[in-house]
Amino acid sequence: MAILALQHVLAMYAGAVAVPLIVGSALGLSAADQAFLVSADLFTCGIATLLQTVGVGRHLGVRLPVLLGVSFTSVGPMISIGRQLGLPYVYGAILVAGVFMVLVSGQFGRLRRLFPPVVTGSVVTVIGTTLAPVALGWAAGGVGAADFGAPRHLLLALLVLLVIAGVFHFGERRGHSFLASIAVLLGLAVGALVAALLGWISFAEVARAPWLAITTPLRFGWPALNLWAVLSMLLVAMLCMIESMGVFMALSKVVGVPLAEQDVARGLRAEGVAVVLGGLLNSFPYTTFSQNAGLVALSRVKSRYVVAVAGALLMGLGLLPKFAALLAALPKAVLGGAGVVMFGMVAASGIRVLGEVDFGRAQNLFIVAVALGLGLGVSTTPQALGQLPPALRLLCSDGIVVGSLAAITLNAALNRTEQPGA
Repeated sequence: MAILALQHVLAMYAGAVAVPLIVGSALGLSAADQAFLVSADLFTCGIATLLQTVGVGRHLGVRLPVLLGVSFTSVGPMISIGRQLGLPYVYGAILVAGVFMVLVSGQFGRLRRLFPPVVTGSVVTVIGTTLAPVALGWAAGGVGAADFGAPRHLLLALLVLLVIAGVFHFGERRGHSFLASIAVLLGLAVGALVAALLGWISFAEVARAPWLAITTPLRFGWPALNLWAVLSMLLVAMLCMIESMGVFMALSKVVGVPLAEQDVARGLRAEGVAVVLGGLLNSFPYTTFSQNAGLVALSRVKSRYVVAVAGALLMGLGLLPKFAALLAALPKAVLGGAGVVMFGMVAASGIRVLGEVDFGRAQNLFIVAVALGLGLGVSTTPQALGQLPPALRLLCSDGIVVGSLAAITLNAALNRTEQPGA
């Protein structure tokens, strides 16, 4: 069971640690603080997974083999809020979003009609494309680095990218699906090894980090509230709930367990509790990881207790600060090579969802065009909105939020009646 659980941890690990590293780097946090974010994230991932798989009483947990991790949807809004207001406002908005998820979990099915494929596909595509510049900045050595764009950074990122591509191709061609699923992790390992051999990694923070430590709640201060920050995170929460509902339904078919409306409500309620814990434990909004649902289908191991053990393993990793400090010490170029793949896969997933949309209807084409145009435009030229009132500027400073709001609003206005593929 431990080996099967480790397989789940490896399949989700690269995606799980990417978000704290992205957010910490974008907000200019120290290496020690970034390592703390990684530890807090892994520890809370484990708790969230146990809440879903084992459950608590009759009201929490979908009790399926689902593993929770940080949602990439939250990255852009968290960076915008953190840069303009500070981390206390990020965690305040996360806490409100978690409470919102708990309160609406039983009735969320009624809101789902606001998020058909034309909306979710547009949003996920915007997320991937707006994160792509982050990966390229890492590949060049990290924005602000004295030798930004130096060939050694680009070559190291290229090496990681080639290793990932080679492992993925070999795994898929030879039928080793699990090997393909950990291609990103192996690419990071090879890049880290090469960087260490060349003396490009500083182990000072790793040496200072303790071997064992408990995550400290509210390390960055008491949560603070801002209306526009909260609205941004509520939008993230609704998108996470839509994603999780889809994974719940797909997994119920894989494991052969009928999924009733109250089961979905328990799952979404547990996810809301996990988000609240994330806000208290210096972590992030959580959602169900689809790659682990895919691993259940591939391995045919359908026991939820295997994934529960994976949750326990994640909690254990979250108690090892030295391990998190080692990840935070990786050269940005190593992360950049992996980020190109991971963020590109997010965009590709959105394009795949858009494949379900009926583009024979001009309304759908218009919705996608406007959502992508505004989302990418705001992300690449945020200064264009610099003259807006401060509160409104906060809401509109993130391309993911703007693109999402555009897609939701236009869909509600143009697709008033339910249409196939709308």
